[in-house]
Amino acid sequence: MRRALDALYDGAAWAAALCMIGLLAMVLLSIVSRQLHFHVPGTDAYAGYLMAAAGFLALAHTLKKGEHIRVTLLLSHLHGGARRALELWSLAAASALATLSAIYSGRLAWQSHTFDDISTASDATPLWFPQLAMAAGTIILAVAFIDELVQELRGQRVLSGSDEMLRNE
Repeated sequence: MRRALDALYDGAAWAAALCMIGLLAMVLLSIVSRQLHFHVPGTDAYAGYLMAAAGFLALAHTLKKGEHIRVTLLLSHLHGGARRALELWSLAAASALATLSAIYSGRLAWQSHTFDDISTASDATPLWFPQLAMAAGTIILAVAFIDELVQELRGQRVLSGSDEMLRNE
């Protein structure tokens, strides 16, 4: 199960990286088209879609690598059971919020598909398509937070350089 979850997080990170490459391509195409006096409709919109997709798809991988910003001022002063209780509460709250975000992101994409909602820009893209990346990213983030919570409950959660991170935050 661990390998499957890690592969899911890594796959989402690779998809985010591909979105960043696509974003670069859209920006370069926009610049080149202006310089050569021709217009490619939708480049700005697609650059925005790709930027949002990259951000959402990278969330879980960033969490699992310990790169999310954590406010550890209180946590650094707690030890033993109190520290563990705060970690459990934080992970449970984050899991609940990420799950709600995943549910509503998926619902938004579904409603956009159902209502044939399209972009108001010149590209007229069906909005459910770019919203799928947001839904996928939030679903994978919810899985990652639940994974972290389960690992903490089992006593298997290891933060890379956690004491060093606490000193530096």
